[in-house]
Amino acid sequence: MNSKVKFLMAAVTLALSSVGGSVLAQTKLTNQSKVTINGIGPVRVGMTVNQAATAAGTRLVGSSPNNTCYYVSPQGQRNQIGFMVTGGRIARVDIYKNSQITTVKGAKIGDTEARIKALYPGQIQVSPHNYVPKGHYLSFVPKDRSDRNYRVIFETDGKRVTLIRAGKLPEVEYVEGCS
Repeated sequence: MNSKVKFLMAAVTLALSSVGGSVLAQTKLTNQSKVTINGIGPVRVGMTVNQAATAAGTRLVGSSPNNTCYYVSPQGQRNQIGFMVTGGRIARVDIYKNSQITTVKGAKIGDTEARIKALYPGQIQVSPHNYVPKGHYLSFVPKDRSDRNYRVIFETDGKRVTLIRAGKLPEVEYVEGCS
């Protein structure tokens, strides 16, 4: 084999391994992962905790799985992301106030109510917050019939988003989580 062929083969191998590595890295849960109506990044509603941990590429730690409803979080991210588990499966994802994670449309903690409504025109239902005077729940209701059992809910203090939760009905609407 001449040196040009060896060089080209090495370049192709390097390129393929780089592509494979970046694709693999993108499939893991990171701070760049996006919240959707049915999960975040590679973690989907309906997965078992083990499946979600494998998809996330990290351990999921939390409260006792003996309960019918409990939370797990990616190791080292307890104050940013929580996964509600019911019936042994991921039911919803909660994004807490210390997180910079966004939805697919770019909505995030700290956004104004007006920005959420602008990002999801005609698809936000507003209801009063149960515990925060002047606060609201801004519920994104998908138009696609296949997604009708999912929601993204933005909790606000009346001005800005303080928590995001996404997942399946009815769990996504549990105001007090597993309590």
